[in-house]
Formats: sequence, structure tokens, C-alpha cells
Amino acid sequence: MPSHDVLVVLFDGVQSLDVTGPLEVFTGAGHCVPGAYRVRTATFDGTPIRTSSGLRITPDLALSDAAPPDTLLVPGGQGTRDPDPRLVHWLRTHAPRAGRKVSVCTGAFLLAAAGLLDGRRATTHWAMCDTLAGRFPGVDVDPEPIFIRDGDLATSAGVTAGIDLALALVEEDHGRDVALTVARHLVVFLRRPGNQTQFSAQLAAQTAERPPLREVQHWITEHPAADLSVEALAARSGLSPRHFARAFRDEVGMTPGRYVDRVRLEAARRLLEDTTDGVERVARRCGYGTPEAMRRAFLRALGTGPAEYRRRYRPHHPAAPQPSAAR
Repeated sequence: MPSHDVLVVLFDGVQSLDVTGPLEVFTGAGHCVPGAYRVRTATFDGTPIRTSSGLRITPDLALSDAAPPDTLLVPGGQGTRDPDPRLVHWLRTHAPRAGRKVSVCTGAFLLAAAGLLDGRRATTHWAMCDTLAGRFPGVDVDPEPIFIRDGDLATSAGVTAGIDLALALVEEDHGRDVALTVARHLVVFLRRPGNQTQFSAQLAAQTAERPPLREVQHWITEHPAADLSVEALAARSGLSPRHFARAFRDEVGMTPGRYVDRVRLEAARRLLEDTTDGVERVARRCGYGTPEAMRRAFLRALGTGPAEYRRRYRPHHPAAPQPSAAR
């Protein structure tokens, strides 16, 4: 099998993790399947660049010397805010000849500036989605998923999402076992599906200022099946239920009940994606009590039931037979 050429575009102000994360994934896959990937880096004129963190990187070659790759990867970083017009022109002219066009984080701005995202669905770091949509109205920007595949185009959110996307591409090229081996070596999940939200329950909420409330937040995350009523959580924090509910809402930015709902939904989604546990067991492990209660929660938040969610987003491992109530 011939090597799959991966060309990583470098520029001053690039985010180093946007480069090294996917690079480690593809290189790791090459260790599992010798010769699977040939990964090279290139700057416009072949000279070294300095990343946003100050790291200096010497590229393998100049873009003018690069043949059309199987995968062209454009990372993000501060350098995308005012990009080199020569780089944008090179992307506009040469990127369409690449087999796959991939961006990490704000690398989507470079693809958009080159006209490669017009009429396409794409994402970027959640904090920059509105800016991307405003600057390039022809792009269908979705701020929710960690990465999006649209034909030969793939865009991802920030840093770790680039690793998730690279793992997905390795899985597409060489199968789940190879991608799983790479993920294990990198000590990351294999693999968060692209539809998974950029906003975890913890990221979407604020972190409480007072230690007792922070400890309650951690407790909820680690024990979704526990009694998470206001009364039980208030007792754990040492506050009265009324005082706890008011303080939690003020410091976390949402009610305790809403926070618990988000944590349980996130835990259930992860179990459906990463395990073969039946829906009834997942419901118990996540504190829903019954499959029907979990089904209602999924329909409210995601518009689909747990069994259908698993069918869509965990295609490689058939789920165990599900009770009809969970469909």
C-alpha cells in the first residue's frame, strides 16, 4: 500500500498543538502500519517559523515544492488573524487538488479566506464561530460539534478536537484497531464522535467560587447515579437547601437541577458511544432510573432517543438488544 501523503501548512503565529497533535496521530499510525503515512511540514518559502508559544519550527520544504497531498492540514493560531496573502493565494490555487482538506481550530479562517468553505458546513473554536460566520457569510458555520466532515472537507474545533479528527481519519484509512492503538498510546479517548458538543457540562457552566460548591460540582460529575436532589447536595455543601440553591445558581450560572441534567446527559452519551451497555443499564448508571426517563431527556435535548443516538454515532460496535421502551 503506498504511503498517504499528509502536508501540514506552517506559518508565523501557528498554534503548536494544532500542528503536533494531528502529527503525532498520523506518525503513530505509521508505527502501527509501516509506511502508512508520510507526514511533512511546509511554509510558504521554506523558512523556519515561530509558533504563538515561541517554539521555532523548521519545515521540511517550501509549499512551492510540495506535490498535491492526499491530506492537506491547515492548523490555527494567532497567525490566522492577519494571514499572509501569499499563503491564502496558494491555498486558493493548490488546495483543491488535495484529496482531503482539513483544518484545526482557526485554520478554518484560512480555508474560508481561500474560498474553500463557500457553501460548505464547517466549524472552528467555539469562541470564533460568530466571527467566522460574520466574516464569511457563505459558510454554514455550526458552533456545536467538535469536528465536521463535509465531503472532502473536514474542520474541527480547538486543539484536542484536531486529535479527534485525525483519529477519525486514521480510522477511515486503516480501521478502528489502528486508531485505537494510537489513541491508547496518546492516552486519549477513541474517539469522540464529531457530533459531540464543544461544550461539556463543566465547560458550559461556571466554576463556583466557594470550595464547598466546587466540591459539589465535582461530586455531581463523578456520581451521576447518586441522589442529586437539592436537599442531598445542600447537605453535602453544609448549606440549607434554600441557601444552596441560590448560591449555586449565582456562582455556577444555572440551577442545580439544570446542571445535574447536563451532567447526566453527557455521561449517558459517553456510555452509549464508548460501551456496549444496554440502554437500561446506561440509564441506571447515569441516574435516570428508567430507560423511558432517559429517552425523554434525550428527546428534549437532542431530538433523538438513546438507541437511535447509539446507532448513528457508534457504528463500529453493534449495541446489545434494547428494550422497546428505549427506542
